[in-house]
Amino acid sequence: MTVTAGTHLPDVLDTRTTLHGVGELRAALSTPPDSVVESLTRTDGDIMLLGAGGKIGPDLAVMARRALDAAGSDARIIAVARGLDGQEGEYLKEAGVEVLRADLMDDGDLAALPEAPRIVYLAGRKFGTAGAEHGTWALNTFLPGQVMKRFPDARIVAFSTGNVYPLTPVTGGGADEDTPPGPVGEYAQSCLGRERVIEHYSRTQGTPAAIVRLNYAVEMRYGVLLELARSVLRGTPVDLAMGSVNVIWQGDVNAMTLRLLEHCATPPLVLNMAGPETASVRWLTEQLARRLDRTASFTGAEEPTALLSNAARCAALFGYPTLGLHRLLDETARWALSGGAEHGKDTHFQERGGRF
Repeated sequence: MTVTAGTHLPDVLDTRTTLHGVGELRAALSTPPDSVVESLTRTDGDIMLLGAGGKIGPDLAVMARRALDAAGSDARIIAVARGLDGQEGEYLKEAGVEVLRADLMDDGDLAALPEAPRIVYLAGRKFGTAGAEHGTWALNTFLPGQVMKRFPDARIVAFSTGNVYPLTPVTGGGADEDTPPGPVGEYAQSCLGRERVIEHYSRTQGTPAAIVRLNYAVEMRYGVLLELARSVLRGTPVDLAMGSVNVIWQGDVNAMTLRLLEHCATPPLVLNMAGPETASVRWLTEQLARRLDRTASFTGAEEPTALLSNAARCAALFGYPTLGLHRLLDETARWALSGGAEHGKDTHFQERGGRF
């Protein structure tokens, strides 16, 4: 399905402007649309982000702070992680976000956290699962239950993944929220376990929750598009076995996540948060190669199935993403060609056997 970009872009993403440097990128990722400001006024209280030290947490926390500031609210934004030191910690503190160091797996640390009526749950493990499956299951399945018991009266938006779905036919439009789960590999299985545990406590203690099945968030420092651009620049053939993907701008993910706080329910609302297009990996690579003035090369052939999510329900709730696919390709190519900063982690989106 082909869609056009939305019209309500923050000023830093005006179509006449390109992103130069991490500062401008982070401003784009953390500038709240009016819809976020309005949504956060319809629920009350402090917002706490658990597991905020990853790729998503800091800019999401700053967007929340800026939205509450715009709404004239003095509610606290609290970012909780084992470590948020150095530049990330300073970035958060300068924006007015409170930073708490805590190990969520430690009973004492979890008990000592302040009460918060609005929680975004980001903790979990994907990479490093192979050979340490026990730790992945503990973090992804045991810990969510502890958090649900600790905050029974909060609204909780919890991140999951599209990996809970089976591979589906490329021509089928992707798995929607009614598709029976079919997780491949222990990482994906543990993520389905996380969802089931959250659902259990939502039903038994009445905790309103929402579960985000994300697939795949991109920004200039991370994601499927950056990986493809790097392959083009290095002259490395792109494996086509996983021949199609969904990609969605991380700034849109941040905005939709905060808006979900008012949609938490019992049992939990489950929502695919994904790009609306079934995007061909071959086409994406060729588009990047054109922008990079390089030649794309490939290996293998497209399989008839891929890990795909249907985002129709998300679009019905929040509208289409504000940043369209062509703009994402433009910005990613510019970033890669200029040698822009990277997070240094790959998505492993081409993994078909569930080994992470």
